[in-house]
Formats: sequence, structure tokens, C-alpha cells
Amino acid sequence: MIIDRVSFALAHSGKVVETEIRQVLAEQGLKLSHAHVLGLLAERRRLSQQALIEELQVDPSVLVTVLNALEDEGLVTRRRDPADRRRHVVEISTRGTGLVAQVDSAVQAAEAELFSGLDERELATLHRLLDRVKGARVNSCEE
Repeated sequence: MIIDRVSFALAHSGKVVETEIRQVLAEQGLKLSHAHVLGLLAERRRLSQQALIEELQVDPSVLVTVLNALEDEGLVTRRRDPADRRRHVVEISTRGTGLVAQVDSAVQAAEAELFSGLDERELATLHRLLDRVKGARVNSCEE
């Protein structure tokens, strides 16, 4: 029966998790798309706007809107690449790095509650399986 399909269970579980994570992020003054960009920049320190567009698979106008908001809050900086003036480089600020650490702690606490029914091995298996799901890379910047 249709409601017994894995895709329905995944969609429902995803909605529950997304709602909780959006609430945690809102408490930190962030949207999901903002947190995703900040997380990528925290890992890699700096990326070109084009690399962010490709990584997030979003329209350039969507990314510019997100970057404008992050830059207005002093969380990222954008500048022309001195080696290629056509390219813009985006870097996370010290303030942005600090916020990512706070957000990571808050998300970790939410995950502990959300996934309390799973042990570490099961959680690692779930993560591996979700990484393998076709289309796992979705437009997480569009809201």
C-alpha cells in the first residue's frame, strides 16, 4: 500500500526533522539556507560564488540573496578575486565562524533528541544510506 512505501516514511521523517532543525536555526537567527552556506564556508574557509552555486545546485539569484543577508549580518565577506577579477570569492568571517560553532552545538542537541531511538551504529548506517539515496543533493538553499 502507498503509505507503507519507504519514500513516504522518509518524506514524513524528513519533514519532522526539518521542522525541528528550522526551529533550532531560527533561535540562532538563521534560515536553513544560511546555515548551509555558513557550514560549507566553515569547512572550506573560502569558496568562489560559482563553486557555491554548483555545490548547492541553486540559481545564482538565490545564492546572491542568501549572501546579501549573510554579508549584512557580518557573517561572510565577498570580494573580487585578485587573480581573476571576474570571479567573486566568499569567505566566512570570525563572527560567522563563532555562530557556526553555536549552531552546531544546538543542532547536535536537537539530533540527540530526534535520534534518541538509534544507537551510534544505527545512526552511522542511516547516514550512509541517506548519502546513497538518489537525489540526496537537493536544492537546500531554496526556501
